[in-house]
Amino acid sequence: MRRKFLIGLVGGATAVVAVGGVGTHLLADAESTTPLDKYSTMAVDGHKALKPGIVEGRVGSRYHPLPWVGRKVSDVRCPTGLKIVKGATLTCTGKQDDGKTVDIPVTVVKATDSSVTWTFQR
Repeated sequence: MRRKFLIGLVGGATAVVAVGGVGTHLLADAESTTPLDKYSTMAVDGHKALKPGIVEGRVGSRYHPLPWVGRKVSDVRCPTGLKIVKGATLTCTGKQDDGKTVDIPVTVVKATDSSVTWTFQR
């Protein structure tokens, strides 16, 4: 009886950890694919670029999705649009609760005529 209880306890704990891990991974994913249209794009140095507001909003909402993932930031700002060219980079900034500024590097992973996949670093 005791052995079955221990096996059930260990199995239940393992399931909870696995579900928590998957949930954390899904919510903490820093990669984003954004469709391109006239509302989401602009020109930067002659290149099509994702508007700063799109990047700021997505980074701001996903930088600290759970208490154990990332630091809490607010007022995320990007100096310009993110060029829609694979490998293009941009450094946005955010403010921590203590007022310190945090640099948030953003990189284009994949670019097509209809969408851009980009990621940020915590």
